[in-house]
Amino acid sequence: MRVFVTGAAGFLGSYLVEELINRGHDVAVLLREQTNPWRLDKVRTRICVIVGAMEDIFSLRGPLSGFAPEAVAHFAWRGVANSERNSPAQAHNIAATVELADLAADLGARVFVGAGSHAEYGPYSRMIHEDDHPSPTTLYGMAKLATGMLAGRIASERDMRFAWGRIFSTYGPRDNEYWLIPSLIRALAANEKMALTACEQRWGFLHARDAAVAFRILLETDPAAGIYNIGSPDAPTLRSSVTMLRDLVNPDVSLAIGELSYRPDQVMFLQPDVSRLRKLGWAPRIDLATGLREMVSDIVSTRA
Repeated sequence: MRVFVTGAAGFLGSYLVEELINRGHDVAVLLREQTNPWRLDKVRTRICVIVGAMEDIFSLRGPLSGFAPEAVAHFAWRGVANSERNSPAQAHNIAATVELADLAADLGARVFVGAGSHAEYGPYSRMIHEDDHPSPTTLYGMAKLATGMLAGRIASERDMRFAWGRIFSTYGPRDNEYWLIPSLIRALAANEKMALTACEQRWGFLHARDAAVAFRILLETDPAAGIYNIGSPDAPTLRSSVTMLRDLVNPDVSLAIGELSYRPDQVMFLQPDVSRLRKLGWAPRIDLATGLREMVSDIVSTRA
């Protein structure tokens, strides 16, 4: 299958590209002119690069028509960092995705799979199912929700199968440095204290390779349509996860648990019900301890 991937130079997008290439698919990726696609180094010679940007979808018509995508995996998104979650710029993502879905249909694509977010649900104090009422509390969550609804409507009108994967917490080598796990690994390796909350949150962490497999299955499986939770159904306390990480990196360092106050919009429970995805044959394969060891090895070796 010929798959066009946006956001391919990003964390999860790069894992999906590798997964698709390793499974024998032809992949084209969208890259900005000045982007350093270091996350794609392993597969760089095996992908078709289309230079462009989501801000100018219509300029992609010519290059994409030559590739003739049968499916689109849309991961590009402006404003994923916590500091940008309430930026009005989130709204730009909505129009860009709708335009991309429309262009994909024009070019003959039959499948459109998008990367949603748990932020669409808003706060829950239990396992979250796809049928739960969405009540996002950030502009990021609202924009993701609106994007999924509008792109899904376009896909329905244009006879494209549409699947929307709502991503929960993910981790793995090549993750952005500002997220919790890579930040804590670097602090511990440097014998530095990093202020943490009371760590009472119950968060499930899914390895990026398992997330990539989930999205690949959504692309390949004809009955797959609608919303799918993508995350780890196991949600230990954050205290147990960061303690495990501390013991892997530097057991002699004390964790500064409780020195950081919870944010007013603190997410306390991230545990997805993944029953819908399991019915397609998916299950997480990388346990947290194994994944954290891999990530620690990757970051510590990079620092050396």
